[in-house]
Amino acid sequence: MLLRHGKSDWSTPGLDDAERPLAARGERAAGRMGGRLAQAALTLPALDLVLCSPARRARETLALIRPALPEAVPVHEEAGLYVFEPDPLLGRLRALEESLAAVLVVGHNPALEQVARRLAGPGSDPKALSRLAIKFPTAALAELWIEGPWSTLAEAPSRLIAFDRPRDL
Repeated sequence: MLLRHGKSDWSTPGLDDAERPLAARGERAAGRMGGRLAQAALTLPALDLVLCSPARRARETLALIRPALPEAVPVHEEAGLYVFEPDPLLGRLRALEESLAAVLVVGHNPALEQVARRLAGPGSDPKALSRLAIKFPTAALAELWIEGPWSTLAEAPSRLIAFDRPRDL
């Protein structure tokens, strides 16, 4: 699963990009996505790992959805996830241990959108594809089903099974 951080606050001029907090709208949207993640937990494999960008807005988004996640799921904050290009993100995902069945990444655009589009292969949900084709807005969640090992990600078949935006919830 790929979750874009909530809408960030731009009201403090000169604040380092990595230090921008969530705006009130971003907090509300992240809360709604927490509810969606709780619902997804009923039908998807149990989450094995959460990977999060160290950017403040990503960490705050994670804090707001955390109550919806399994209590014991490990959370790793990784500097390498503060990326905006798809290839470093794909590289990190390809390096995941094969024993992990379900992973949530909390990160940034355009990397998340480009990875989701690249992985949305044949058999993807048409409604989800249509939404993703428009935009990957803040606090949106892409749920992907990957066939094969992590090491073959983007080469093995995969499909987009859901794409939820806060405004849809």
